[in-house]
Amino acid sequence: MMPRVVAAETLDGLAEEDPAAMRSRCDLQRVHRVMGTRGIMLRALRDFRALAVSRSAEKPLRILELGAGDGSLMLGVARALQGHWPAVEITLLDRQRLVSRVTLDGYAGLGWQASAQVMDVFDWASSRASERPGQVAHWDVIVANLFLHHFEGPQLATLLAAVESRTESFLACEPRRARLALAGSHLIGALGANAVTREDAVLSVHAGFRDSEISALWPKNRAGWTLDEYPAGLFSHCFCAQRSNLETAAARS
Repeated sequence: MMPRVVAAETLDGLAEEDPAAMRSRCDLQRVHRVMGTRGIMLRALRDFRALAVSRSAEKPLRILELGAGDGSLMLGVARALQGHWPAVEITLLDRQRLVSRVTLDGYAGLGWQASAQVMDVFDWASSRASERPGQVAHWDVIVANLFLHHFEGPQLATLLAAVESRTESFLACEPRRARLALAGSHLIGALGANAVTREDAVLSVHAGFRDSEISALWPKNRAGWTLDEYPAGLFSHCFCAQRSNLETAAARS
C-alpha cells in the first residue's frame, strides 16, 4: 500500500503569466489526452443525461467545474455532448484568471452559456452568495478534474460538505494512487513535459486516491445519495455521487 501524501505542487505557486506555468498548463492538456480524461468524464456523465434532456432553453442544466483551470477540458466534453445536452449553463471556477475569451466563445458556439468565476474554492465553500436573495446558489451537476487530490482529509471533507449541499450530482476524476500510475508519472517527460509538470505529476499520484477514500469523507448523513467510487482507465480514479431521487427530479423539471 502507498500511503496518501499531499504536497504543494509547483504549478499552484506560479503566477498566471509565468512562462513555466503557461507551458505546464499546455502539458496538462496532453496529460488529459493520455489519461483519457474526456472519455472517462463522458461515460460517467451519461448517467446524468435523463436530467439534461428534461430541460428546456428557459431552464438550462447548470454545471459548475471546480478548479477549472483554462476551461479547455470541459470544452472538449461539451463538443462531444453537442446535440445531446441542448441547454447548458456552465460556471468555470478557479482561483486564477485563466479562461480566455476564445474558450468562452468556443462554449457559445456549441450553445452553452459559459462564465468564468475567479475565487478560491474554500471561499466558494463558505460563501452564502446567490443569484437569488435568501438562497444559496445551486447547480444540477458539479465536476472536478485532477483537483481534489490537492487537499488533505479535513480540507477535502469541508469541500465535499459544500458540494453535497449545492448539487444534485457530483463527479470527480482524480489520479489513482497505484504503482502503475506512479511509474507512468515518472515517464511523463516522454510527452515533452517541462520540469514543473514532471515534478507535479509524481506528487499528484502520491496524493491520489484508491478504494473508497473519497466516499469515506462524504458527509456522514448519506440518506438520499448513491455513491460510486472506482478505478478508470490506466491511471485515473473516479468518484460519483447522485441524489437517489435524480430521475424523479428530472421527470418533474
